[in-house]
Amino acid sequence: MAFIVSALHRLSYHLQSAALGSVIGILRGVGPKRASDAGGWLMRRVGMKLSATRIADQNLQQALPGLAADARQQIIRDVWTNLGRNVTELPHLASFARSEVGPGWEIEGEEHLVALQAQGAQALFFSGHLGNWELILPIATSLGMPVAGFYRASSNLAVESATQKMRQKALGSTGTMFPKGPKGARQALTHLQNGGSLGFLVDQKMNDGLAIPFLGRDAMTAPAVAQLALRFNLPIIPVYIVRLGEGRFRMVCEAPLQAVRTGDRHADIRSICVAMNETLERWVRERPGAWLWLHRRWPKEPLALPAV
Repeated sequence: MAFIVSALHRLSYHLQSAALGSVIGILRGVGPKRASDAGGWLMRRVGMKLSATRIADQNLQQALPGLAADARQQIIRDVWTNLGRNVTELPHLASFARSEVGPGWEIEGEEHLVALQAQGAQALFFSGHLGNWELILPIATSLGMPVAGFYRASSNLAVESATQKMRQKALGSTGTMFPKGPKGARQALTHLQNGGSLGFLVDQKMNDGLAIPFLGRDAMTAPAVAQLALRFNLPIIPVYIVRLGEGRFRMVCEAPLQAVRTGDRHADIRSICVAMNETLERWVRERPGAWLWLHRRWPKEPLALPAV
C-alpha cells in the first residue's frame, strides 16, 4: 500500500511539473508584456471573489480610514492585478535587463550603491511586497553587487521546483537565496561573516517579534535586520520596486537608514525597527495599490505584549 501511495505521489508530481512547464513555455512564448497583461487580468477577475479581498478591505478601512468604499475596491483591484502580473512575469525574470524603454528596468538612487561599492563595503537591504519585489535581487546582482535573500518554500513541490529554477536563472551563478528557517538563518549568518550582503522583505505577518507601529497600529515586526546591523556594524539600505507598466520597472534605492545608535542595544533595535516601518509606511501611502494588503499584517486584537 505504501508503495502505491508513493508511486501516486511521484506520478502526481510529474504530471503537475509537465503541466506547469507547458504554462511557463506559453508565457515565455507570448513575451513579457502579454504575459503580464494576461496574469493581471486573470488574477483580478479571480482574486476579487476570494476571501483575501475581505481581509484587504478590512485592512484598508483601519489603516486608511478616510477612503471611500469604491476607492478601497480600486486599490484591491490594483493589488490583485499587480500580483497576477508578478506571477506571469516570473518566466521572464532572467530576461529583464536595464533599458531606457520597454520591458526591463531602470534605477533611481544608484549613487548610494556606487558609494557602497567604492568603499568595498557590505550592507543590509530591506524592502516590502511592492511592485515586483522578485526583481530586487536580480537587479542588485546585475549591478555588480550580489545580495543574498530569503525565500519561503511552497508546499507544492512542483511549484517550488519551477519557481526556484526561474529565480536562480535570473540571479545567475553569483546569486544566492536561503530558505526561511533555522538552516537558512545559519547560512545567512555565515554569508555575512564572509563579507556578503543580505536583503530582507520585512512587511510580512509575524506571530512574534517587536510590537512596532505601522499604518496606525502595532504590528509584530522582525528585529533581525536591526540585530544584524548592530552586530556587524552595517548600514541599512531601503530599496523598493515601482511598477511602471507591463514588464517595466524602476528600482528605487534610498540613502542609508538614519536611526540613532546610542549603545543601548534594546533601545537601538527598537529605533531601527521604528525607522524601517516608517519607511515602509511612506511607500505604502504613496502607492497603496502596489502593496500586498491581502494578508493579516496586524493581529485581530490589540497587542498586549510589551514593545521590547
